[in-house]
Formats: sequence, C-alpha cells, structure tokens
Amino acid sequence: MKIKNIIFDFGGVLVDWNPRHLYKDHFKDTEEMESFLKNICTEEWNIEQDRGRSLSEGTIELQNKFPEHSASIRLFYDQWEVMLKSEIPETVALLYKLKKNYPLYGLTNWSAETIDIAYRRFPFFKEFDGIVVSGVEKLIKPDKRIYQLLLDRYDLKAEESIFIDDNIHNVEAAREIGFYAIHFENAAQLEADLSAFITL
Repeated sequence: MKIKNIIFDFGGVLVDWNPRHLYKDHFKDTEEMESFLKNICTEEWNIEQDRGRSLSEGTIELQNKFPEHSASIRLFYDQWEVMLKSEIPETVALLYKLKKNYPLYGLTNWSAETIDIAYRRFPFFKEFDGIVVSGVEKLIKPDKRIYQLLLDRYDLKAEESIFIDDNIHNVEAAREIGFYAIHFENAAQLEADLSAFITL
C-alpha cells in the first residue's frame, strides 16, 4: 500500500515539553522536585486535563488533596509555558522535508486550554493539514476512538498513513488499527525508520 499521509504526535517529538523545565528552579534540589512530580503533580493527574478536564478544576482538586503543596501546584498552569521549552529542531527540519511530498496531520494528547500557546510559539504548526487535540475531543490516546476520529474527519485510511509517537502504548494502538507506526526516540532514528516506508 502506498503511503499518502504522515501523522505526528507533538510533545516529545516536535516540542520539548517537560515540567522539570519549570520546577528545577522552584525546588531546592532534584530529589524534592522528582518526589513532587511523582507523587503530587503526576502524569496521571496531568493527563486528565489532556482528556478535557479544565485546568482550574484539576488545580483546585489537587490543592484540596494536598493543601501543603498548594502554591507549587498552582505554578503548574500559572507558569505552564515555561515547561514548553522549545521545538526539537532536528525533528522539525524533518517535518519540513516531509511536507514537500506528503500531507501532515497531528494527533496529540494536549489540553484544549494550552494548545493555542504552542500554535502561537512555533511556526511549523502552520504546515499541518489537520490536527486532532485530545482535550478538545474529550478522547485521549491510546483510546482507539481518537485515531478513528482523525481518520474520519480528514478522510484518511490507516493503511495509507504513518503515525509517529514517543509513547509505545500509543504506537501499539495505532498498529492495531492498521497504521504503519513508528516509536520515536530521536530524529536520526525516525529518519532511518521512515526510509523503510518512503523515499525521503
């Protein structure tokens, strides 16, 4: 089957988002920061905002649960943009290269309230022909319904599409639907893996 479309995840693939970019200057040492991110502002908590829960609701719920950490919790979204450090230049360069020959689509787990910050900061988002954002749709990878929503909305076929993500669970779900899916580790590895499917 001929590949016709390239689909990118965003965080960890095209942009360097990490709460440590913010909290490394807030806590006195790395151990304290890691404990906070493991036990208080966890990935499981953050992903509920990516699923569609409002930032204010998520913040208040966590502050009520951990009142002694209220100020540190509030920082998460008050200064969220500090976590969005930069684009990942090597992958973005590859994206522009791919755009010459393929339509590009985005499928991202991201809060509906913060995605516009990324759009504003990084010009490469204008290269996408369509984007599906979990927080807008109230669906989140690896739920297969969000992959199907992307296919239906933009009239794509999974077997004609390559999906790229840094989360192996999201990659496995895409493969089960019929995508050619690549587990992203770095830009050089991605380019090598893509070359098995397409001519770069």
